[in-house]
Amino acid sequence: MASAGPLCGKRVFVTGHTGFKGSWLVMLLQRAGAHVTGYSLAPPTNPSLFDAAAVRELVESHHEADIRDTARLAAAVKAAQPDVVMHLAAQPLVRLSHRDPLETFSTNVVGTASVLDAVRHAGKPCVLIVVTSDKCYEPHDDGRPHDESDPMGGRDPYSASKGAAELVAAAYRRSFFSPDRLAEHGVQLATVRAGNVIGGGDWAEDRIVTDIVRHLVAGKPVPVRNPAAIRPWQHVLEPLSGYLALADAMLRQPDPRWCTGWNFGPAAGTDVTVRELAEIFIDAWGSGSWQDVHDPRAPLETHVLRLAIDKAVADLPWRPRLDAPEAIRRTAAWFRAFASAPTDARSLCMADIDRYDSDANP
Repeated sequence: MASAGPLCGKRVFVTGHTGFKGSWLVMLLQRAGAHVTGYSLAPPTNPSLFDAAAVRELVESHHEADIRDTARLAAAVKAAQPDVVMHLAAQPLVRLSHRDPLETFSTNVVGTASVLDAVRHAGKPCVLIVVTSDKCYEPHDDGRPHDESDPMGGRDPYSASKGAAELVAAAYRRSFFSPDRLAEHGVQLATVRAGNVIGGGDWAEDRIVTDIVRHLVAGKPVPVRNPAAIRPWQHVLEPLSGYLALADAMLRQPDPRWCTGWNFGPAAGTDVTVRELAEIFIDAWGSGSWQDVHDPRAPLETHVLRLAIDKAVADLPWRPRLDAPEAIRRTAAWFRAFASAPTDARSLCMADIDRYDSDANP
């Protein structure tokens, strides 16, 4: 993630740059020497990492607009003439998808189609990476890891919307951006699926880390809805480094083999339950407790979710660097430091990035 790579000097168009992952991505891209255009709604939370880390200062062009505004999006993409497009804008919350399924499908499915169509009309060769979710897959009842060949699905509106976004991307790939005709159109389209991402600066509603921090700061027990659920927890820098490794590979050597789906998750055998996450976080924080608030009437969520990452590890210069407990501890440390000095959000992020880089070269 240093400034000597293929992204240095490249024009990168990021949707969803005001969000949690988008803000971290902009910081990584700016550090890599890229010229970033951002297109997104206003920051989705208050506080937000975008504001706390002054991420607006790091983008060369900032569009505050909806990806479903097709005319405005198409004009922004055409004006940016991007070498790389990274589509992160989404409705990212499972529980919100139960309250507002139509908005979720509209944003995640129609919005994805809008981005793909904007690239189609721009008519410029580029790397196009669509970020979906580990929940895009039809769930396995036996708990085995999902690999990239598994069918799309989903048992709740959010998961189904992400599976549908994958199908939209596949349709555009076959119809307009065929890998077999890459020399003609020059658009390398890949989709990326990551695990449950945690890290400093995530204040999204109904997220476990957000709940933990809010209750610890208030001196109250942390409510845990599904203590036995297993998720592929990973620090935000893990999947983002994977996305950038894929973009680097596509820029270095355009090839049809990149134009597929890719999983970026934690290493096998590093499962952590929600209960264990809460306990590790509380221990790293230095005080606090948690309580089981499981509600059997609550909307159903997948109990066990795992990702197989063999393909990314074999084909890209990428591998997970942090196990789940270490990712949790670093997240707790970020929020603990931010609580003491809120003005240092960007420096906290950059320190985490420097430390993560050093993890690759012990």
